[in-house]
Parts: sequence; structure tokens; C-alpha cells
Amino acid sequence: MRENGLRARQPRRFKRTTDSLHAFPVAPNLLAQDFAAERPDEKWGADISYVWTREGWLYLAVVIDLFARRVVGWAVSDRLHKELALTALRRALVVRRPGAGLLHHSDRGSQYCSLEVPGRVAQGILISMSGKGNCYDNSMVEAFFKTLKSELVWRTVFLTRVEAREETDWFQTR
Repeated sequence: MRENGLRARQPRRFKRTTDSLHAFPVAPNLLAQDFAAERPDEKWGADISYVWTREGWLYLAVVIDLFARRVVGWAVSDRLHKELALTALRRALVVRRPGAGLLHHSDRGSQYCSLEVPGRVAQGILISMSGKGNCYDNSMVEAFFKTLKSELVWRTVFLTRVEAREETDWFQTR
């Protein structure tokens, strides 16, 4: 292989980000795979993914408006915790200022189940979570992550988390 200039492709690293074995309350699935929205800020999807760097994992949380299919909130961190999901949600709320009745859909991971549920309900946000083990319930956000990874992450070796953060922040200017 060396003589012919060939190199073996390395398998992609895998990191599990959904921890559904927790004692937090789980919201019902109000979205029910109905990803159509008639207006902006009617339905938001949220999830967390990861990017491998030579320093370790960088976690990326996004909130996507299902009407425009745009990222409206995001956050990155070197730790996977509820503050990551909360920061992405706060950014989306500050930027978009949605009215009452917004549906916020996520998986049932501990980062989302442990968010300040009374605070979100008081703001008029309807909370929805995927069915247990059903990856299709949040496929709009999963599709975004697949595109991000296939177009950028899997083609790049990030040496540092700062480098990965700068490259994955491209959507904040769009």
C-alpha cells in the first residue's frame, strides 16, 4: 500500500450522547414525526452531537427551527451536561423571541429532561420528547448533524477544540 501511495481509512470514533437511564420526568411526544410547520417559531428541534479532536471530544448542541430548517440556537463545550443544551435554547429564545405555543422537541436524554421545565412552561413553551429508542422522532436535527459531519467533520482532522469550534460555528453567520 505504501508503494502505491494508499492509506487505510480509519474507522470513525463513536460517542454515545443520549443518556435516557435517569430519574428525570420525560415529556410526551407531541411532535409525533410531524415536521411540517406553517410559520417560523412554531416547532423547534434540539439535539447534541460531538466532534472528535486530538484534545478529546467537543460537544455541539443545536436548536433548529423546523419551518425554515435553520439553526436558531447553538452551544459548544468540552463537557456533556445540561448547561450545554440550556445555552443553545437560551440563545434561540433571545434571538427569535417566539410567542406562546412554541413546541420544543428533543430526545429524552438527561440534558433535556433536566432543563428547567417549569421555566419553559411558564414561557408558553410546549415540551415534546422522542419516543424511547426511536431515532426517527428527531430526524430533522439528525439530518443536520449528518450533513455537518459528512461535509466538514469527517473530512477534517481537528487538532484542538478551539479549531473545531471555529470551523463548526459557520452556521452562526448564515
